[in-house]
Amino acid sequence: MNEIVIDTEFITLGQVLKVTNAISSGGMAKWFLEETDVYVNGEIEKRRGKKLRNGDVVNIPGIGRYVIVNKNGEKE
Repeated sequence: MNEIVIDTEFITLGQVLKVTNAISSGGMAKWFLEETDVYVNGEIEKRRGKKLRNGDVVNIPGIGRYVIVNKNGEKE
């Protein structure tokens, strides 16, 4: 599983899609989530603004599986 390291309290699902190169621009997030089942902690998530925090797992079929890691070690 790959790590997405953040230095803030959270990252949005739309930002994760861009960081993982699933989409090329933030404007594509809504369309991508309508067309593709993306899983957050094992459940389908369609909200591009969904806040992801330390320990959350994102599975993007065909792209990869990622865990959110806060570099400051902050917990939820």
